[in-house]
Amino acid sequence: MSPKTIARRLPSALRIGIFLLIVLPLMIAANIAVWSAIHQPRSTQGWTGEIVGFAFSPFQAGQNPEDLLYPSAEEIRRDLQVLGPKAQAIRTYETGYGFDKIPEIAAEFDLSVALGAWIGRNEARNEQEIARLTPTAFRRNVVRVVVGNEALLRRDVTVDELISYIRRVKKTVWKPVSTAEPWHVWLDHPELVKEVDYLAVHILPYWEGVSVDKAVDYVFDRIGDLRKAYPGKPIVVTEVGWPSRGRIIPRRSFAGISEETLEEEAVPSLVNQAKFMRTFLNRAKDAEITYYVMEAFDQPWKANEEGAAGGYWGIYDVMRAPKFPMSGGVVEYTDWRFWAAIAAGLSLIPAVLLLLGRRHMHPAGQIFFAALVQLGGAAIAWSALSFSGIYLTPGQTIAWSVLFAAQGLLLVVLITEAVELVEALWGRTGKRHEELIAHLGSAADHLPKVSIHVPIHNEPPHMVRETLAALARLDYPDFEVLVIDNNTKDPEVWKPVEAECARLGERFRFFHLDPWPGYKAGALNFARSQTAEDADVIAVIDSDYQVSPDWLKTLCPHFADPDVGFVQAPQDYRDAGQSLFKTMTYWEYAGFFHIGMVLRDRYNAVIQHGTMTMVRKTALDEVGGWAEWCICEDAELGLKLYRAGYGSVYVNRSFGKGLTPDTLGAYMTQRFRWAYGAVQIMKHHLRAFLPGSGSGLNAAQKYYFFAGWLPWFADALALAFTAASIAVSAWALWSPEAMPLPVAAFMVPTIGSFLFKVIRSLWLYLQRVRCGLGQSLGAALAALALTHTVAKAVAIGIFTSGRPFVRTPKCEDRAAFSAIFIQVRDEAIMLAVLWGLGIAFLFHPMFQDSLSRLWIAVLAVQSLPYLASVLTSVISILARERESQPVPAHAAGE
Repeated sequence: MSPKTIARRLPSALRIGIFLLIVLPLMIAANIAVWSAIHQPRSTQGWTGEIVGFAFSPFQAGQNPEDLLYPSAEEIRRDLQVLGPKAQAIRTYETGYGFDKIPEIAAEFDLSVALGAWIGRNEARNEQEIARLTPTAFRRNVVRVVVGNEALLRRDVTVDELISYIRRVKKTVWKPVSTAEPWHVWLDHPELVKEVDYLAVHILPYWEGVSVDKAVDYVFDRIGDLRKAYPGKPIVVTEVGWPSRGRIIPRRSFAGISEETLEEEAVPSLVNQAKFMRTFLNRAKDAEITYYVMEAFDQPWKANEEGAAGGYWGIYDVMRAPKFPMSGGVVEYTDWRFWAAIAAGLSLIPAVLLLLGRRHMHPAGQIFFAALVQLGGAAIAWSALSFSGIYLTPGQTIAWSVLFAAQGLLLVVLITEAVELVEALWGRTGKRHEELIAHLGSAADHLPKVSIHVPIHNEPPHMVRETLAALARLDYPDFEVLVIDNNTKDPEVWKPVEAECARLGERFRFFHLDPWPGYKAGALNFARSQTAEDADVIAVIDSDYQVSPDWLKTLCPHFADPDVGFVQAPQDYRDAGQSLFKTMTYWEYAGFFHIGMVLRDRYNAVIQHGTMTMVRKTALDEVGGWAEWCICEDAELGLKLYRAGYGSVYVNRSFGKGLTPDTLGAYMTQRFRWAYGAVQIMKHHLRAFLPGSGSGLNAAQKYYFFAGWLPWFADALALAFTAASIAVSAWALWSPEAMPLPVAAFMVPTIGSFLFKVIRSLWLYLQRVRCGLGQSLGAALAALALTHTVAKAVAIGIFTSGRPFVRTPKCEDRAAFSAIFIQVRDEAIMLAVLWGLGIAFLFHPMFQDSLSRLWIAVLAVQSLPYLASVLTSVISILARERESQPVPAHAAGE
């Protein structure tokens, strides 16, 4: 006996117990094990000694010099109390706002001070700094003086101006005097070297794109260069360190430095910061150099001046907690266990709900779904974890909170699509269809009178005549046909149809309404008022549909069950072979009717659509007819019938074939109407979907109506992510140092969801729609081309209450060549913007790192729907018409 057979024969309670007590715990354990493996502590050489010196900026959280928010003396004292047991000295940068008292406070903790004076473009401030520096420098624990910090690098002063300040200080201060500049500035200005007592040098390999593995060697190589250039000159490394967060820096070349390692990049991370500092401290001790670690405490305010990494150079975080130990292993994200638990725990909920709600499902489907949601939850948690340890402003906090809330909504969408996937592949039909088939056999002689309504508006007369001719061939004893022309202005269009109805006899009645409100729904409501009194069933077809003779005889017996409110057959099309574009759209439509509708029928929750539908007349009257406020009156009617307690029957067999849209523009217009109408319905009936609403909908109907339209809301979310990525990209290109590209936050909702949807779509098509791989890919391209249209429809639908009904034109003349871009103007603009940004990143010298390449990949994936629209537009215009070919029978039944 096969494992599959054994699994199916196990009692339901036993299978649930095995799943809950064995399978799910094993999955969670595997998930946690992967998290643990990724976040194993990284070990490097430990450091147990005393640090020579720290660069010291005592600004606390929320303080910054730009807004003149300076720390108090007590806050400075608490900071120095933290550093006292760990270091010998500190280095300061300015003397104003109470910082000239730092040496006095530092003496309490036996800390020496390299006293700094800020030199910038403000001459008045410079004078004040020098004036305060002189008396302070005479304190015993001040061991050296630093006049200016990177003033030449910033080009705040000239070399001559800086030398003048240095000379003035040297006249009044007997301590060693220098100015602090990066190593290459010292090499470029030997005239400055002559004026100072020692070289106060900054060596920060991160800013030069040196990998962390070579960074310490790089520091000592640069010290060697300075010693070689200026033998005998004392060297003090006044800034040396590595940031724990920031953006990846590509390798930069400097004069005299080999370009052999230009492929390197500097990656800011907590592990790399610990690795660099431990290695440097040990080597500096052996080399007996004087240094000041950059820096003591994280300074978030520096992000405004130094870019994304500016706030993360501290050995302690902004709350004065050590960021990593000086010995033993270092973990990049210390709170990974929390996020792993959140991911695993939240992923349990949909898995258990599926198990309890879908006991009929094969265990393989339940296991696959549970694994999939574990993976999705882990991906979202990983995205959130990537922001751990980042200091966010209130505005950034709001922005990223919205972003992650959107990610959560997107995860809900992916879960619903995963449910459809496993239901289609591993679900079991259950008893519903068996009961329906048995009932149909016993009710075969139930053939009530049917009133067939054909609403038309400005339709080609020859097409409508073919529709009427097919209706005339129906093999059914008692029916009538009502043709309702709605507001067609040209008599040459509607009068030939009127004449055809007259020719076909008394069964066919024609009505011309002009003016008439309510669009298609208004026409159908008029037809309802004209329906024969003895008709029990109203059937509706579109003006382009040619029905098969057995349509009514096959489906009407279902109405023998008084609980059946409507019977639905799939839409089908007869022109798929005429062009590549029509073939693509044909198979794109097929997915809904042969996957989604089949699944929903198992739970009496199909979405009614306006052609090939049959409605019990008394039920239609009971719910008030067709909704004229809604441009998708058909789907809204199905929901009302369910709320009234009626059931439905969906027969997955083609009983009529219409025409696909002739152009991409018409195809988009139709899908816009469907998506906008779905939002209208959801807004109007929102209370009916809430728990305890007493709406008449059962849980399955609520779920499947919600889940059926949710992917369209996901397209609107995708548009929001795309707009956000465009804004982030523009900001990053404008100010490359301002922020790290938030790749992790966009990879999951962009690349992850795209890959899932593509794999899911192709898998379902190949298994359930019964078409080839090429046809599946064509359908996927057509669906992708509609993404922006659907997103706009949903977004507009959320914020507006009504749009006019726009018919889908049929039998149109071929569009002009210029229509290739006209009908996809918005999509072409978005494609150009995304590709333009990607190219800008590709060639920008500040974005030559691996993370930026991933960001380009995000932009590229976001551009695919827009590229699909342009390609499909080209196909729809340029594809040559082929002779009509028969469409393969792809779904004769379930």
